[in-house]
Amino acid sequence: MAQTDIAIAQAATLRPVLEMARDRLGIPPEALEPYGHYKAKIDLAWLHRQTGPDGKLVLVTAISPTPAGEGKTTTTVGLGDALNRIGKRAVIALREPSLGPVFGMKGGAAGGGYAQVVPMEDINLHFTGDFNAIALAHNLLAALMDNHIHHGNALGFDVRRIVWRRVMDMNDRALRSTVVSLGGPGNGFPREDGFDIVVASEVMAIFCLATSRKDLKERLGNIIVGYTRAQTPIRARDLNAHGAMAALLKDAIKPNLVQTLENNPAIIHGGPFANIAHGCNTVTATQAALKLGEYVVTEAGFGADLGAEKFIDIKCRKAGLRPDVAVVVATLRALKHHGGVDASDLNTPDVAALKKGIANLERHVDNIRHHYGLPCVVSINHFTADTQEELDLLRREMDRQGVPVVVARHWSEGSRGAEDLAREVVRLAEGGTASMKLVYPDEASLWDKMKTIATTIYGASDISADTAVRAKIAKLQEDGFGHYPVCVAKTQYSFSTDPKLRGAPSGHMVNIREVRLAAGAEFVVMVCGDIMTMPGLPKEPASARIDIDDDGRISGLF
Repeated sequence: MAQTDIAIAQAATLRPVLEMARDRLGIPPEALEPYGHYKAKIDLAWLHRQTGPDGKLVLVTAISPTPAGEGKTTTTVGLGDALNRIGKRAVIALREPSLGPVFGMKGGAAGGGYAQVVPMEDINLHFTGDFNAIALAHNLLAALMDNHIHHGNALGFDVRRIVWRRVMDMNDRALRSTVVSLGGPGNGFPREDGFDIVVASEVMAIFCLATSRKDLKERLGNIIVGYTRAQTPIRARDLNAHGAMAALLKDAIKPNLVQTLENNPAIIHGGPFANIAHGCNTVTATQAALKLGEYVVTEAGFGADLGAEKFIDIKCRKAGLRPDVAVVVATLRALKHHGGVDASDLNTPDVAALKKGIANLERHVDNIRHHYGLPCVVSINHFTADTQEELDLLRREMDRQGVPVVVARHWSEGSRGAEDLAREVVRLAEGGTASMKLVYPDEASLWDKMKTIATTIYGASDISADTAVRAKIAKLQEDGFGHYPVCVAKTQYSFSTDPKLRGAPSGHMVNIREVRLAAGAEFVVMVCGDIMTMPGLPKEPASARIDIDDDGRISGLF
């Protein structure tokens, strides 16, 4: 009987984090703030004093997600372990898990099998409290705003034009649309409101893009929370909220250091979703890893049309990062699903469906190579039902694009199962062929930026929006926000806005349903299709399987 992820993690032998950090990364104990024996935060001042050349940056991305699973985080961890195994000093840089998917349907973000970061229970459940601090900072601003309105509204808020919602780190569809301040004059002025999940918060986006406490506070002050009747923006600094918000994030902004099952270093920090936010861990964590390691393996959420595009067009654009190579993760099962096979039949060999589903992989690979300018390797997470005939077909199809395919077995074998992948990544990274491209220039209009993403990356024929949305985009352009990058919120399951359109649909229309300005994060969110910024729980949530015994041992967590 196969062991569960949590059983494997609980059986691991962990090194004390101070010892591991000293021996593997040269971090002195005084530069760490331990959270127990196996977690620690790295001091920002010490990090900022580190000089020397950066390591090579490896971006792990994937095909469009399917119910079959692809294993992007597992590959990131397995590849990092394998790079260390072949003699490279590698550091893994990951996002923190949100409790929404942990208790919902998707699961956590600590890897799986014998390619995990640990302690996995802590990482998936609260970790070092970063998300709680982000939620508190976000909701403090909401409370200060409503309090200001209650006590005379000197700034002249038009309560019909308040744009700052509240957040919580849980999937709760009942809170998507709410009414606040009911119960009489002492409770404020009633108005419509609502909740987003913490990973969709602009504070989360700012947290992940800020490069220092000074930058963090400046960006927090730039948040627009509402408008006057004359449509003049009112910012967090107008409420004098940004100092207190930054104070709540004083410790959260320090990157978190943990380890893999094989005692290799991993920095886990920040966690915006890629289907509704920009899907990357913090700039602080990535830059720290680049100073500490020869190789840094990081991931961007969901498929390369979402996470990788935002990694390039938002994170790299803002922080000056330049990846050396990309890894595209897929499974034969997932590709067959894109070829039309039902989830119940994915273990049955089906060359015809695989050939049809490979179109999804081919488009992602084409985008990475020709539109992002990165060399790439396809990593196939191995399943026992995979057949040689199917693997040979995949290799032939990828050979036509000049892209190598490596079968990886890190889930079952740890670093030993990803050695071939590690060597291919080193070959491509040290080949020096990367020439990262932005998908659109800063000077393009917001409308043209969105259209370029849709037609170039998604294969769409055009974009559309109703009159009110078009007017809002035009107003943002007119008000001086046109140089901002675009952050697309759409379904992760398809290149289109219809999650049921598998494979590589073309000629579809991408409709912009809503536009949100993130003035502190410095991007414009284009909400497309029916995507929700507050997800709901499934009929049978994962929380039903999670338990704890009298000794404090957790079970059911994957």
